[in-house]
Amino acid sequence: MASPASNSFQNPSDFNTLVDVIDRLRAPDGCPWDRAQTHLSVRDSLLEECYEVLEAIDSADMPELKTELGDLLMQVVFHARIAAENGDFTISDVIEGIVTKLIRRHPHVFGDKEAKDAAAVLRHWEDIKKSERPAKASMLDGVPRAMPALAYSEEIQGRVARVGFDWKDDSGVLEKLAEEVAELKEASSAADKEAEFGDILFTLVNYGRRQGIDAESALRGAGRKFEQRFKAMENYCCEKDLSFKEMTFDQQNELWEKVKR
Repeated sequence: MASPASNSFQNPSDFNTLVDVIDRLRAPDGCPWDRAQTHLSVRDSLLEECYEVLEAIDSADMPELKTELGDLLMQVVFHARIAAENGDFTISDVIEGIVTKLIRRHPHVFGDKEAKDAAAVLRHWEDIKKSERPAKASMLDGVPRAMPALAYSEEIQGRVARVGFDWKDDSGVLEKLAEEVAELKEASSAADKEAEFGDILFTLVNYGRRQGIDAESALRGAGRKFEQRFKAMENYCCEKDLSFKEMTFDQQNELWEKVKR
């Protein structure tokens, strides 16, 4: 016998249809695999879907972005369903929470505050978030430490910059970068080298943030560019019946410059 919710499946563009589908999959007579999952067992799937959304954005592939956003939305509804079964919260609670937060944190749109530019919005945002935190809580407490390291660094730098803890100009950041490079050269132990290298990366992220550059995207782009160029060298060697690994470094570097052009 068909589930009572199956009638709503006729409108696949309705958000509630997605909720009904997930409910059906998790039902006692639903999908054995879906029913066996927990928040923890599908944690990596949620992270993977986030990365696939980012990849579609970076590639400017709108059809793929549509698909990946759907996969990500499914993860949200799936976790909400698991929580509802455990008596923790429902998808309605999730929606109510974010709607309430958005309205509360945008008083310049839904209230009587004024914000003439994005900087003013961020100042309002930080003041409101501060009022939401416990009295002795740090403004950095809400930053997930599981974030990718570059994104984590950029986030904590951005937060403290909102309260004025930032360089006055870019020259200060570049001077700090030169200082960190010098300290790396002087480091002797493996632990010291790692620490100084981390300081260099942290400073680079800070400079990129000030320039409006997303460090995660920039490094991902550099990695992809390297991948494309190296594959082009491999293809060249294959076409010319050459062995890349038997080339000298100078020959390899010459080929690198060739594919760059």
